[in-house]
Amino acid sequence: MKDIQLDPRGPRFGAFFQLAFSVAALVAGANAVGITIMAVLLALFIPGAIVGPQATFQSWVFKKAVRPRLAPPTETESFRPPRFAQQMGLGFSILAVASGLLGLDVGFYVFTGFVTFASTLNSIFNICLGCEIYLLYKRATTRAA
Repeated sequence: MKDIQLDPRGPRFGAFFQLAFSVAALVAGANAVGITIMAVLLALFIPGAIVGPQATFQSWVFKKAVRPRLAPPTETESFRPPRFAQQMGLGFSILAVASGLLGLDVGFYVFTGFVTFASTLNSIFNICLGCEIYLLYKRATTRAA
């Protein structure tokens, strides 16, 4: 697959969506409302986890409403680390929804909390936890030339 380059501000913008949904789910609680909110967030993660963050609804909003108002990016980044972050978000969202549906309230709060924590780091502090884990994995598994 071609290494698609992204404006790094796009995934950070998308993290604000994820943060808003995960906080709303935590506030709503481990009930039908909170589980539904996390299920919507889960659905938002799917295109990003499969294709990359450039395929998400959040990216579409960024491209249409935000990006035209910004200066061109000074640098770009590969879609691969943010896609891995989306995969991690999808995994934790699945675990949160499954925990909620099974009546495991603690699991719902823990897994939703992980999504909230990672989204906070990315959206507010520009630290993509999933991207960092991806890069550590690549460094550990790539042989030197």
